[in-house]
Amino acid sequence: MTTSQSKFSFRTLLVVGLVAGIFAGLWPAGSARAQGLPLIRDTEIELLLNDYSQSIFRAAGLGTGRVTVRIVNNEAFNAFVIDGRNVFMHTGTLMQSNTPNEVIGVIAHEAGHISGGHMAALRARIAKDQTRALLIQLLGIGAMIGGAASGNQEVGSAGQGVMMGGNELIMRGLTAERRSQESAADQAGLKFLDATQQSGLGMLSTFERFAGQELFSDAHRDAFARTHPVATDRLARLRQLVETSPYYKNKDSPELQLRHDMMRAKLSGYMEPPSIVFNRYPASDTSLPARYARAIASFRLGAGGLDQALAGADSLIRDYPTNPYFWEIKGDFLQKAGRPKEAIAPLRKSLQLHKGDAPLVGVQLAQSLLQTKEPQFSDEAINLLRKAVQREPYTTTAAKTLAQAYYDKGLLPQSELARAQGLFYFGAVKQAQEFAKRAQGGLQPGSPDWVKADDIINYKPQT
Repeated sequence: MTTSQSKFSFRTLLVVGLVAGIFAGLWPAGSARAQGLPLIRDTEIELLLNDYSQSIFRAAGLGTGRVTVRIVNNEAFNAFVIDGRNVFMHTGTLMQSNTPNEVIGVIAHEAGHISGGHMAALRARIAKDQTRALLIQLLGIGAMIGGAASGNQEVGSAGQGVMMGGNELIMRGLTAERRSQESAADQAGLKFLDATQQSGLGMLSTFERFAGQELFSDAHRDAFARTHPVATDRLARLRQLVETSPYYKNKDSPELQLRHDMMRAKLSGYMEPPSIVFNRYPASDTSLPARYARAIASFRLGAGGLDQALAGADSLIRDYPTNPYFWEIKGDFLQKAGRPKEAIAPLRKSLQLHKGDAPLVGVQLAQSLLQTKEPQFSDEAINLLRKAVQREPYTTTAAKTLAQAYYDKGLLPQSELARAQGLFYFGAVKQAQEFAKRAQGGLQPGSPDWVKADDIINYKPQT
């Protein structure tokens, strides 16, 4: 599991997310400075969310592979969209949802926002006469919620100051539109669930959970309750539609439920303090998710827990030798413990079990190969990294590692091009163009790499 910074703008998130009922103050200070979301990348979780979402997106008319569910490292329960291509899901939502259907219901609701064009509606509203006043109000609310979530009182106070000077009439109209869009997203989401023969009970239970927070101040509401206001009449309508659906009693399959439980165990193991993990998954619990969580939590105890972590991973591998994720965590433990050469074999096995189609595993294998400092591994690492960059250009870690691999081989133009690509997809366009210009000078004119550099050099950001 890795974390990364996306190129999605903090400013865009505040402005576009609000009217769709889907923004929250989730910014740790470092991420805010980078103007990026603190994203988590993990093959196992991403493939599960893909299985949850793609049938919903097809039912919504959004096609296959056009919209991606991305994972935000934040413990609050929330989900949001800021464009028509991504649904952002908090780790808190995944960990607090007891069933796949609850997460699927949230995805269906967010798909309703996308299919309803709610972000475009906000842009159109801002384009009207009172643009400046509305924008000030939006940014003020964003600052208040951001301050409350982060505990930064100065930010919250600044947001209140902005709000004081705002236009109440504008905000009333915005609130009314927001509630209308929330109700529309509910109904659209339920249609998508019906089209895929899934129950809406998960969506209903999620909104029922937060309905009681309507009377709370923003500072004391959960992020999801703040950004998805649940009026009484809206909840009653939602309940009626869910309970009259022919698929109301449909349940998640045992296989899908197990994958969901494994995801929650993995998130707990990697993200929560080990003491909490061991309390949640005590030694008396011999279930597969509990064994998974304890193995990961043992590793996070430090050097003293490594042997226990490796023993836990080996035990899982003995019982389930074709599970690629058990091989992956073993390789992860070894690499992060400074034993990259030993990490190579389990990571290779994991990639093999994925039939070579797991770019993130490929990147970690390449990192281990390079960390050995043994020249015979460099070409294999470069091939893995090139594939990862081609498959997932937004994986900036792959581009950075590829740049280092080229540099170590003395291929400076290729190294600078890789750095340019990584910076470009991170959003640092000017720096990317500087590296691309340096790279282009050492590349064969007209070659594929030269053309890639030229594309970056001539890129003009939209206003």
